[in-house]
Amino acid sequence: MGLRISKHFLKSSVMYTVAGSLPMASALVLLPFYVAHLSTADFGALSIYFAFSYFIQLLTTYSFDTSLYIHYHEFKSDRLRLASFTSSAFLFMLGIGACVGFLFFVSGDLLFRHVFVEQSIAFRPYGVMAAVTGIFQALFKVHGNLLQTREKPEIYFWSYLSSFTIIASATIAGLYLFPQTLMGPVGGRMLAAVFSGGWALARIFREFGVHFDLPLLRQSFRFNFFTFLYQFFQWVINYFDRFFMVFFLPLGLVGVYDFAFKCLLVLEFVVNGLHNSFYPKVVQTISVQEEKRSTLEVNRYYYGLIAATLVLVFGCILAYPILIDIFISKEEYLRAIDVVPFIALVYIFRAIRLFYLAPYGILKFTEPLSVIYVIISAVKILIMWLTIGQFGLYGVIAASLGAALLEVVMLKVFLRRRFVFRYNLWKVWGTPIVLFLIVIAAEPVLGSSAPQIAHAAYLGVCILLLAWVYRNEWKFFLPSKMFR
Repeated sequence: MGLRISKHFLKSSVMYTVAGSLPMASALVLLPFYVAHLSTADFGALSIYFAFSYFIQLLTTYSFDTSLYIHYHEFKSDRLRLASFTSSAFLFMLGIGACVGFLFFVSGDLLFRHVFVEQSIAFRPYGVMAAVTGIFQALFKVHGNLLQTREKPEIYFWSYLSSFTIIASATIAGLYLFPQTLMGPVGGRMLAAVFSGGWALARIFREFGVHFDLPLLRQSFRFNFFTFLYQFFQWVINYFDRFFMVFFLPLGLVGVYDFAFKCLLVLEFVVNGLHNSFYPKVVQTISVQEEKRSTLEVNRYYYGLIAATLVLVFGCILAYPILIDIFISKEEYLRAIDVVPFIALVYIFRAIRLFYLAPYGILKFTEPLSVIYVIISAVKILIMWLTIGQFGLYGVIAASLGAALLEVVMLKVFLRRRFVFRYNLWKVWGTPIVLFLIVIAAEPVLGSSAPQIAHAAYLGVCILLLAWVYRNEWKFFLPSKMFR
C-alpha cells in the first residue's frame, strides 16, 4: 500500500507549516539586528522578558488552545453549543488575563526587585509590556488553533503573516529609534500581539456572538486543568533555565545560551509546523477507533517527521557554526559556536516526543501529564543545580538533554495501558539514538580539532543510516505514487 497524498492536503500542509512558524520565526529573522544593537547581557535580559511573556500567555490561555481544538469535533454538528462554548472560552480567557494583568501591575515591581537582585532586570516598562503581550498573544494563539482544527489554512496563513510583519517591522524600527535599549524587541512584540489578539477576539465574537455559559464551559475544566499543568511544566522545562542561570552565571552567558537556542529555532519551526500539518488527520483517525492504537498511516506521518528532523538537526550542526563565524563580528556571541551541536541534539527527542504525546490529548488522558512533568522538571532543575557550577553552559545543556530523553520514556510508559503502539523500532528509536551517541562521543574531541570534517561526517552518517532504514520506502516517493 503506497503513501498517497492529496494535493489539497499538501497545500494545506505547506500553509500551516509556513504560517505557524512565522511569529516565532521573527526571532530568527531578527537575530542579525539583535546582535548588531544588543550586547549579550541585553540579549540575556531580553530572554527573561520573553520567557515572562510566555508565562503570562500560558496563564491566560488556561489550555483552551488544546481544549477548543478537541471539543470542536464534539460540537461541530451542534452550531448553538459550538458558538456558546467558543464565545464562553474567549470571555473566560479575557477574565483571566484581566486578573493576571492587574495582579502583576500591582506587585510586579516588588517581585522583580526581589528575584533579580543583582541584575538590571526591572518590571517597568519592559515587564509591563511583556505581560500585555502575553495576554493578547494567548487570544491569538487559541484563535489560530481553532482555525487549524476547522481546516481554514488561508485565514490562518494571512493572520500569522500579518503578525510576523508587524513584529519584524516594529522591532527593527525600535532598535534604530531607541538604540541600546529593549524598547524595539519588547515593544514590537507587544504591538503585534495587541493588533493580532484584538482582531482574533473581534472575529470570534462576530462569528459566534457573545455568550457566557459557565455550566457548558465547566465540562472542559477538568481537561483544561491537567493540560494546563502539563503546559506549565513544559514552560518550566523550556524557559525556566534562563531564570535559573541568572543566579549562577553572568547575564552575558544567559544571552549566549539563548542566542544559540534562537539560532536553532528553525528546527522547532519545521518540526512543529510539519506536525501541525498532519495532526488533524491523526485526531480524526484515532478518534473513530474502538481500540485506540497506532496505525500504519499514523506511523508513517511520524516516521517522516523523525527522519526529517534528523536530517535538519545534522544539517544545522554542520551549517550554523560556519554561518555564525562568517556573519557574527561580535566576539562575545562567537561562544555560541561550541554549544550549538549539543543544543541541536535536544530536537531529536522533541520529534520523538510528539509521537507519544499525541494520544494524550486525543484521548483526553491528561491526568498523568502533571505527574510526568513534575518529575521531569525536578530532574532538570536538579541536574542544573549539580552541574552548572562546574560545567557552566554545558551543565545546563546536559540537563536539557537528560530531561528530553526522560520525557519521551515517561510518556511512553504512562500510556501503555491506554494506547497500543506498534511501530518500527529502528525508525522511532534505533536511528536517533545511534546518531545521538555518535555526536556525544565524538564532539568533545573532534569538535575542537576538526569541527567541519566532524560535522560533515555526522550528516553523512545520518543520510546513509536513513537510506538503509527506509530502503523499502523509496518507491513510495515516486511522483506517480504520491499524488492523485
